Amino acid sequence: MRNIENWRALLSERNTDEVVTKALVRDVQLPGGAGTMALITLDNGFDHTKPNTFGPHGLFALNGALSEIAERTDLAAVGVTGKPFIFAVGADLKGAAALTSREEALAIGALGHHVFRRLGELPIPSFAFVNGAAMGGGLEVALHCAYRTISSGVPAVALPECFLGLVPGWGGTQLLPRLIGPANAIKLIIENPLSQNRMIKGTDAFALGVADAMFEPADFLEESLRWAARVLKGEVTVERRAHDGWEKAVADARFLLDMKLHGAAPAPYRALDLIAQAETATRDEGFAAEDEALADLLMGDELRAGLYSFDLVQRRAKRPAGAPDASLARKVTKVGIVGAGLMASQMALLFARRLEVPVVMTDLDQARLDKGVEYVRAEVGKLLAKGRVTGDQANRLKALVTGSLTKDAFADADFVIEAVFEDMAVKKQVFAEVEAVVPAECLLATNTSSLSLTEMGAGLKHPERLVGFHFFNPVAVMPLLEIVKGAATDDATLATAFAVGKSLKKSSVLVKDAPAFVVNRLLTCFMGEVVAAVDEGTPLEVAEHALDGLGLPMTPFALLQLVGPAVGLHVAETLHEAFPDRFGVSANMAKLVAASKPGVYRPDFSLDPDAVAIFSGGSSPSTAEQVRDRVLTALATEIRIMLDEGVVAAAQDIDLCMILGAGWPFHLGGITPYLDRIGIAQPRFLPPGVASLPA
Repeated sequence: MRNIENWRALLSERNTDEVVTKALVRDVQLPGGAGTMALITLDNGFDHTKPNTFGPHGLFALNGALSEIAERTDLAAVGVTGKPFIFAVGADLKGAAALTSREEALAIGALGHHVFRRLGELPIPSFAFVNGAAMGGGLEVALHCAYRTISSGVPAVALPECFLGLVPGWGGTQLLPRLIGPANAIKLIIENPLSQNRMIKGTDAFALGVADAMFEPADFLEESLRWAARVLKGEVTVERRAHDGWEKAVADARFLLDMKLHGAAPAPYRALDLIAQAETATRDEGFAAEDEALADLLMGDELRAGLYSFDLVQRRAKRPAGAPDASLARKVTKVGIVGAGLMASQMALLFARRLEVPVVMTDLDQARLDKGVEYVRAEVGKLLAKGRVTGDQANRLKALVTGSLTKDAFADADFVIEAVFEDMAVKKQVFAEVEAVVPAECLLATNTSSLSLTEMGAGLKHPERLVGFHFFNPVAVMPLLEIVKGAATDDATLATAFAVGKSLKKSSVLVKDAPAFVVNRLLTCFMGEVVAAVDEGTPLEVAEHALDGLGLPMTPFALLQLVGPAVGLHVAETLHEAFPDRFGVSANMAKLVAASKPGVYRPDFSLDPDAVAIFSGGSSPSTAEQVRDRVLTALATEIRIMLDEGVVAAAQDIDLCMILGAGWPFHLGGITPYLDRIGIAQPRFLPPGVASLPA
């Protein structure tokens, strides 16, 4: 093993943090005569919003503080905490992505282990006082300590590495399962990251046993020091117990991984192997295995793709390309929704909850209108039962959403959106009726998934105030909002749309008025090629699973079941009309719709033989590999055309839309980096080194 100076020489240029996290040490006299504690505060010297991270220099700083502490004989304990609201959030990932050799990657893993394990191997007890967000390496710092307290106000505790294509590489896979058991550790290390990077709160971490004591934020450090003093004096005993059930927990997790990823992403499998090893491995063996896994993954494409995806959703999504000056946005004090079906009702709840303004739905039928309003009230009731809103908030939300049989209710609305049947004539009629009653500056929005915005507004007196506002289902969950600019849409309308999207906590992408926009156009291309292969004679099961190796969130026909064959057929017809040479319309799909089938699956997810029989009869079957290549080639072609047409500003927006609107996996980096890496995109969509290893 290299010594600290060897690591310093190898890694000193690999820190890219704007500010290095420092380890500030001060002596604290513990209550009740329990002695002196050396309290280390992790702080990068920046404002409270800048998280503490660990690049090489941050690790060297902590190591230096621990070396000083180790030489002292007057200390009863050592403690570590963070600056207000932020404990530590892990490794410097920019620096990790800049590593150029496996030797460097191996060194950063070994250095982290060397430094962090010193906390638990000092001759005096160590305490972690987790006062804020603790993620990745930040949580691992705490795990290395002998004892942990946590604030009840901590908003996020997580080991998110598998989400980005890594494993917890500084002790997490070895220490956590021994502390809280393999099943709970698997949930935090693997399941939560693969579920949209879910975090848990401090209260949940305490309930799982990650922390030994929990205190309120107002006097957290003071109470933690009192608790530490009681531990040192023997007044509090923290018991650790052995955990069983390792084999079953690992086997169950491996089964679920195979179902979800089909081996597509290496990181979760490496993490699971490390967790399994933790049952019997010594600390040295377990940490060495983490070093090897970290080195392999740090030098792989998956990490670069994951970081690229993360950057898209954290940065690009917050500064949408092409969005007009926000100062042009108009204030929205009342929202109107045409329609009271499921989509409209979901939108009504979202607008009321996020904008906190009156929302009125209209429909032609009182029963349908009542059903829509009742849906909102029932959903508010669920939020109340889960503690996500207070009783007063619930009552206010219910009062904000009302129904009307006439569009006169929109007379004082600032924003009206339609959610009616996907038919151009119907939508034109709706907007003609709405325009006749709304104020002059009222924004008109359509939730169309495929129809031309420009054609829709052709008969309006003021087409400049019409904008596409395309939600994805379920509205409350899916983060993407495609904001569509028609030929006449003006900047004030666009600015208002983006402002409303931000208030709704959606990630908005500016899209040109082109058939099916981005997500539906590409998913229809994807689905169309799979269905065409089945029409030609490929067994449905073969085509259905031909792309499992990508780790997509669902198979093509499962996706069809979700959106509904009628919707899928309608979008296919729209795209066929626009691009007949690239988008076909399956006669068998039309038969499926005519037969009123919800898809090819029964409610128990077994194949419906009658639905499968509709697709039988072709005489030119393809192999799974041929189907896969056919689909990916068609996607690469379509994306190239979309970029040439200016449907979005750049390939990054295509990837952002597919990640947020279609659940395209983070570990692929969206879609364009994947097509680059496998060589189907010629020329590349992105330069080498973007979402991939440098050339």
